[in-house]
Amino acid sequence: MKGKGRHEHKLYINMSDYIQISSKLKHIVQLDKNSVEDSGYKIRSLYFDNYSDKAVTEKLSGISRREKFRIRLYNDDSSFIRLEKKAKANRLCYKTNALITKEQCEAILTGNYDVLKVEENPLFMELYTKIKYQNLRPKTIVEYIRKAYIFPAGNVRITLDKYIKTSNNVLGLFDSELVTIPAAKATILEIKYDGFIPEVIHQVIQIDSRHETEFSKYVVSRLV
Repeated sequence: MKGKGRHEHKLYINMSDYIQISSKLKHIVQLDKNSVEDSGYKIRSLYFDNYSDKAVTEKLSGISRREKFRIRLYNDDSSFIRLEKKAKANRLCYKTNALITKEQCEAILTGNYDVLKVEENPLFMELYTKIKYQNLRPKTIVEYIRKAYIFPAGNVRITLDKYIKTSNNVLGLFDSELVTIPAAKATILEIKYDGFIPEVIHQVIQIDSRHETEFSKYVVSRLV
């Protein structure tokens, strides 16, 4: 894997936890730049997988080295879209991303994958190659509401995700009125960091007393 891997913990929380943690965090960390208001922001992601559901199978089987590709936008804003690859190896997470236009996304959705043949863009070329040789295809849309915080010491990022929904209508990626169905009732807290979790964050979140999970929004959406 290229780049520096990050540690990641996912924890189940309830709405009481959500309110309590949010209330405490706002006094010691800053909101993520995507937050348009205190209630958080909407994330919508289009995931790729192949006909044998490679990404789902690898996750459920606990394969230690795995990856998935997605296209992601925030608050239905199609002026800023990212193609992302998220990989995991030896319990560390790696993520690479590249900006992609709405027009390029629409071409992909209609099967014109040649728009990814951009030699100066390694991530585009990697997805193009895996579309050709692993038969990756746009598979499922997942959306949810996220509240996110950042803390410079330890390069810590804390996210709280709720209202997880899904749709198989991949052509509706840019439709703000897209009909979705609930994928999970869970509220998930994630904490990502480079080398350590500052004690002040550790105390607020109380990691040791919570149930850690390998929860995957993509997988639960595919199992609906």
